Amino acid sequence: MGKELQVAALENGTAIDHIPSDAVFKVVSLLQLQKLNNRITIGNNLKSNKMGSKGIIKVSDKFFREDELNRIALVAPNVNLNIIRNFEVVEKKKVVLPDEIVEIMKCNNPKCITNNEPMKTRFHVTDKEKVELQCHYCEVKIKKEEVVLL
Repeated sequence: MGKELQVAALENGTAIDHIPSDAVFKVVSLLQLQKLNNRITIGNNLKSNKMGSKGIIKVSDKFFREDELNRIALVAPNVNLNIIRNFEVVEKKKVVLPDEIVEIMKCNNPKCITNNEPMKTRFHVTDKEKVELQCHYCEVKIKKEEVVLL
């Protein structure tokens, strides 16, 4: 007889599913979940037929704004979002990388004005498929694997 571990069902809130295992804690940081008092369930390195292994984050009684969720695409494209009300999934969607990323990542150019003056970083997404960005100020190009979160 096999044993199965289950994560408690979410009455109301957001479930972020199909997160690459190596990006789960980056997503936690991007959404600043450590600052919330809500009940949060984080599962990592879970078996996935589609991905091999995956992560999932469930946040009780929290419904994120579109711009908050779309930032996840910076580190975890193709994540599924499930909005849950009264234990039912009422909405499913995928995260989408916005055209511009503001104040969540650092420019890799040490001479960039954003690294030497107190100002917000700003990047234009030049390739949504590969996740490539360009600094608005110094025009340095940054690939997904080079992203450094603030």
